[in-house]
Amino acid sequence: MRLMATFLLLSLAVATVVAQEPAAQKVDPNPKEAPRVRLAAEAGVGRMVPDVTFTDSAGRPGRLSDFQTYPLTVIAFTNTTCPLCKKYTPVLQRLEKEFAEKRVAFLFVNPTKTDKPVDHGFAGRYVHDTEGVLTAALGATSTTEVFVLDSARTLRYRGAIDDQYGLGYSLDAPRFNYLKVALTDLLNKKNPVIAATTAPGCELTPAVAKAPAVPLTYHARIARIMQTHCVECHRAGGVAPFALDTYDDVVDHKGMIRKVVTKGTMPPWFAAAPKKGEISPFSNDRTLPEADKNDLLAWLAGDLAKGDPADAPLPRNFESGWLIGSPDVVYQIPRPIAVKAEGTMPYQNVSVETNFDDDRWVQALEVQPTARDVVHHVLVFATPKGQRMPLSEAAGFFAAYVPGNGTLIYPEGYAKKLPKGATLRFQIHYTPNGRATTDQTKLGLIFAKEKPRHEVHVVGIANPALVIPPGADNHKVTAAIPKVPFEARILALFPHAHLRGKAMQYALKTPDGQTTTLLDVPHYDFNWQLQYRFADPVKVPRGSSILYTAWYDNSKNNPANPDPQRTVRWGPQTYDEMHLGYVEFVVDSGSYDPNGWLGGLNVDVANFKFPKDGVVIPEQGRNLFRRFDTNNDGRLDEKEFEALPETLKRIVIIYIQRTMP
Repeated sequence: MRLMATFLLLSLAVATVVAQEPAAQKVDPNPKEAPRVRLAAEAGVGRMVPDVTFTDSAGRPGRLSDFQTYPLTVIAFTNTTCPLCKKYTPVLQRLEKEFAEKRVAFLFVNPTKTDKPVDHGFAGRYVHDTEGVLTAALGATSTTEVFVLDSARTLRYRGAIDDQYGLGYSLDAPRFNYLKVALTDLLNKKNPVIAATTAPGCELTPAVAKAPAVPLTYHARIARIMQTHCVECHRAGGVAPFALDTYDDVVDHKGMIRKVVTKGTMPPWFAAAPKKGEISPFSNDRTLPEADKNDLLAWLAGDLAKGDPADAPLPRNFESGWLIGSPDVVYQIPRPIAVKAEGTMPYQNVSVETNFDDDRWVQALEVQPTARDVVHHVLVFATPKGQRMPLSEAAGFFAAYVPGNGTLIYPEGYAKKLPKGATLRFQIHYTPNGRATTDQTKLGLIFAKEKPRHEVHVVGIANPALVIPPGADNHKVTAAIPKVPFEARILALFPHAHLRGKAMQYALKTPDGQTTTLLDVPHYDFNWQLQYRFADPVKVPRGSSILYTAWYDNSKNNPANPDPQRTVRWGPQTYDEMHLGYVEFVVDSGSYDPNGWLGGLNVDVANFKFPKDGVVIPEQGRNLFRRFDTNNDGRLDEKEFEALPETLKRIVIIYIQRTMP
């Protein structure tokens, strides 16, 4: 009955419209020369910078530890000959003055040996690094690159000042104030959303041999590796089973750490490795960099030296347990939900009113179950006042919690809309684990200070008609957005399946016939359902198609398989399956129509004559239509059909046209 194509179309509806770029910001610089987001760990963010000595332009000796009384120190590379350095001089002067009252120190480094001294106009100390020691210690790659250190000399941000100027372009105003936002976040005890970028300017090639070594001790090196890659989960109150935020914790678990790091199972990351010589396209790639991996394994195999406590990093701050920082508002389901010890539980749906009189723009959000060990996932939908709640997971979500992913934090200029008077519906899936408990899940939000340039949307690509035969060890299921009706950019991808999920892949096919793999997950792990966030959002030309493919192992060789002899279909429990790939995106240009995603649903609803005998709802679609089957007879009559939202009416019409004489 070709239900696959019919019910796939439901998953392609989205809501709300993107804010357009201001006229002054429509200049599109050459992306090869504009700042690009980098993978922070690979850029050295989180490492300790050695205590380099220098002599400033006034002849005064100094060292980086001189700045340890300041909460943050900006080390800005500049010179007197690079055109971009000249353009950024007044910008740095303004930032230096603006952050002076917040006790942010600035150190200016000129890496060009042949430059002549000039009156640079900066208030901070100025160093002509003729021997290249500072340049090598920081690994600077450009004459406009800036580095932000905390008081323990841990690198917290590196990259561009902003994106106003680059090689071959100039904007009236910056679109992204990378340095200013990073400083503001750090002063507010938050990690920068964007912690590393490339920087335009004249290229530098530091002499690596001149860089002083950081001792391979716990305080100087290993603690920072733990902070960067582990303690977000491995801490008191985290989702991991034990903490790794002290020396004793690490030593006590050294055998297990060595095992999972050697195998590559920790930190959890499942995207295929980039080709040799290429870098990961994902800004949140959790793969342990080779340098960190090698140092960690060498330390674990050595004498486990503690080192000098003065080299220790500042402790990671998790304000009141929130990874996003202190929320502006917290919404919690009104009453605890009892979770039984055994068996299964249907989805719990709880509504919470927001009661805001105006639209709000959400910069960061975090879902926190209070009983994480029994919460399989949470989806939160934000429905504008007077509108129906979404019918299925595939309709896109406002916030989500799955193992390994409970936060969404957006960079400057990006946010999600929370409509005024919206109702939040918490859809919570519990999986009893042998001990009765209660849960009272909550959602924390941080609001943007102004309307964003880009409004973030989420759409699901799904095939609710999947049927996985018994014993199949590599069953392939596909679904697609057949034709994107506007120019868009993909920000992130969220593949989802249950216990039989084996591998996933997203592909983009552009109108010129080119097909590009966006994400390849060769070994899916149900226990870690990660988001994959692009460092550079992927451009999607109008008319492109996005294909989502998943493979399932329903054989006895899958140790997680609840029943290899069962035919598996779509369903909410872990012994059922889902074929669901979320896409997070923004619209760049073109008129936005929520039904535009629906492709083949352009049918004449007004003049359609509904069959007198109604239409039987197929088994695979009952979860989607059950709210409208008011007499629970498994059939839609004409009255029930009229109550359907417009999108579902179109789906029913197509189904009837394809399956009935």
